[in-house]
Amino acid sequence: MYKIFKYVIRDILRNRIMLAYTALLLLASGSIFSLEDTSAKAILSVLNIVLLIVPLVSIVFATIYVYNSNEFIELLLSQPIQRKKIWLSIFYGLSLSLGLAFLVGIGIPVLLFERSLTGLLLVACGALLSVIFAAIAMLAVVFTRDKAKGIGTAVLMWLYFTILFDGLVLFGLFQLSDYPIEKAMIVVSSLNPIDLSRILILLKLDISALMGYTGAIFQDFFGTATGMTLSFVALMLWILIPVGISLHKFSKKDL
Repeated sequence: MYKIFKYVIRDILRNRIMLAYTALLLLASGSIFSLEDTSAKAILSVLNIVLLIVPLVSIVFATIYVYNSNEFIELLLSQPIQRKKIWLSIFYGLSLSLGLAFLVGIGIPVLLFERSLTGLLLVACGALLSVIFAAIAMLAVVFTRDKAKGIGTAVLMWLYFTILFDGLVLFGLFQLSDYPIEKAMIVVSSLNPIDLSRILILLKLDISALMGYTGAIFQDFFGTATGMTLSFVALMLWILIPVGISLHKFSKKDL
C-alpha cells in the first residue's frame, strides 16, 4: 500500500497542472494580501477563491487523474493486492497532493499576512474542501465508466454545491418565510460543505450581524466550541461517507 501511495504522490507532484495550480494560488493570494488595505477584506477575497476555485480544481483534477490511471489500476488488480488498499492508496495520494498544493498556495500567504484564528480556520477549511471534493470525484468515477460522463458528473456536482444548492435553499426560505425555520437552517447548512465552511469563516469575521436573525442563530451555534466541533465532524463525514461508498462499489465492481 505504501509503495502505491508513494508512486501516486510522486506522479501527481510532478504534474504540470498541479504545479501551475499551486503557483496560481500562491500568486493570487499573495497579491490579494499585498493590495488590500485591511486583513478582513483580504480574507474575504481569498475566501472566494477557496470556496469556488479550490473545489473545482480538486474535483476535476481528481476525476481526470483516476480515469487516466485506469490501466495502472487494472495492472495492480492483476497482482495479489487487495482492492481496498489500491483504492485507498489512490485517494490518500490525491488528498495529500491537493492538500499540499493548497497549503503552499494559500497557507503560506495566510500565515505570513494573517496569523489569526480566522486565517487558520480559512486554511483548515480549504484543506478539508480539497480532500472532500477529491472524495466526491472518486465517488463519481466509480459509478461511471465513460470518462466524458464522469467529468461532466463531477462538474455538475461542483455546480450543485456552489450555485444550485444556495438557490434551492433561498427558494425554500422564500416559500416557508411564514414559519420559524431558522434553526432548521443549521441542519441544512451541514448538507453542503462549501456553505458550512463559508458560515464558519464569516462568523469569525463578525459579519453575522449582516445576516439578521438567521445570523444570530448561526452565531449562537457555530460560534460555540460545541458548534465548531460538530461542524468539523460534519466536514469529516463529507470525506468518510463518499470514500466509504466508493470503496464498497470499487470492491465489487467488475472491471
